[in-house]
Amino acid sequence: MKTIKILLIGCLIALAAACGQSESPSDTSTAERDPGTASATATSEASAGTAPTITISSMEFGEPITVPPGALISVANTDRAEHSVTSRTAGRFDVHVDGNQKATFTAPTEPGTYEFYCTYHPNMTGSLIVS
Repeated sequence: MKTIKILLIGCLIALAAACGQSESPSDTSTAERDPGTASATATSEASAGTAPTITISSMEFGEPITVPPGALISVANTDRAEHSVTSRTAGRFDVHVDGNQKATFTAPTEPGTYEFYCTYHPNMTGSLIVS
């Protein structure tokens, strides 16, 4: 019975996403609550397809990417586990991505190298270069 409820809830969530629903309150990141920081949102594959991408695969972030200040960055989580891309510089960016999902965030506007990690798996680390 519990499995049927979980499957039904999953189907409803998938249906809502397929109908173009915008982000839910659970998609809100620290950055969105503080207007002085970069924003993070859930995205559709179409809009995320042209942005520079941080790919999470096998519990690792890919190679560092270089982006211009304020660029839209896509995060593609190919793992089954939820991950985050959280700046070590407090308040710069913090986006959480469910397993096999995508999200985007806006790069900081100040040039520099921004180290980040996954809050769920702190041994996962990466770098974002803004220039």
